[in-house]
Amino acid sequence: MLVLKRQAGEKLVIGNEVTIEVLSVSGDRVRLGIVAPRETSVHRYEIFAEIQDANRAASHTATAAPPNALVTLAAHLRSPGEAAATPTAEALPTSKGHAQ
Repeated sequence: MLVLKRQAGEKLVIGNEVTIEVLSVSGDRVRLGIVAPRETSVHRYEIFAEIQDANRAASHTATAAPPNALVTLAAHLRSPGEAAATPTAEALPTSKGHAQ
């Protein structure tokens, strides 16, 4: 970890695109101004940790689903008449245009 001392009004640069300025210091509170490209996400660490936890939980849920879950969901969303008319995976054409 790099540790720097900065006073109000001083800046530091990360890479070539992110600038952080100490706007004010009041007791044990520090106000920072951050200039970064729009595609660079900037979060307080607590929020970042919550986002990571939510992403991990969503990833585990997605990998826990059975392999045919999407096909089953699609069948449930179709009306009864459409579900019967939908070809199964075995009847779908291959890249050469012939049924499997």
